[in-house]
Amino acid sequence: MSELFTVNDLHVTYRRPGEKPLEAVKGVSFVLNECETLGIVGESGSGKSTIAKALMLLQPSSGGEILFGGKNVAKFTSAERSAYRRDVQMVFQDAVGSLNPRMTIRQALVEAMRQSVAEKARTPEELLDIVGLSSAVLDQYPRELSGGQCQRASFARALAVYPKVLVADEPVSALDVSVQARILNLLRDLRRNLNLAVILIAHDLAVVRNVCDRVCVMHKGLFADVGPAEEVFAHPKSDYTRSLLTAVPDVARELARRTKPAQ
Repeated sequence: MSELFTVNDLHVTYRRPGEKPLEAVKGVSFVLNECETLGIVGESGSGKSTIAKALMLLQPSSGGEILFGGKNVAKFTSAERSAYRRDVQMVFQDAVGSLNPRMTIRQALVEAMRQSVAEKARTPEELLDIVGLSSAVLDQYPRELSGGQCQRASFARALAVYPKVLVADEPVSALDVSVQARILNLLRDLRRNLNLAVILIAHDLAVVRNVCDRVCVMHKGLFADVGPAEEVFAHPKSDYTRSLLTAVPDVARELARRTKPAQ
């Protein structure tokens, strides 16, 4: 598999006038390969969402480099940045809030489709079918849908431009466990059926256990454990990862059971 992202010694520091600089990411490195799902897991404030913002060019890095397809994203031309924003799409935690409340689902999808440069664009109906939503929701507004439906619609919108990578930032944390399992299974199906690479950000190890190929456990801006998912779960190297594993509640164990691939 070829590498899509190569992140080397990434540092991200927040600087606000009158406040002491806050180094949220203190030097992390990782690789994302084609058709791979990488989990970045950690408690709130560990820096994992800051990595997502840096990858999406929403937050400048203060050190290190982000390579996409072997090219440094900080040196992209305007045209390369536009192409990059199509290639790398993000799905947010607040699915309802990330959708325009004044747009129907159809309007949101059509607006996204305008950014596509593919020879044959998917129709709104096709996009909803990919994520397991009925076309009956096309003329509904986000407020008329459940949280799980809104999250599926967010995935459909991201897929409108034929991305190579989906960055999913806590996409299931606001959903109940049964809906979480369905969304995670959808994410695994999208990776397999569309040859996508996925970065799944979560605060719960159970969320990523049966979905991700590799896992990075983040603690205070650094990676405490990195490796194949089964290896990290079976043989954690850090005390922090071991403490997370022992703290997995019954509801999280049930989520892991529901997302376990069929044998």
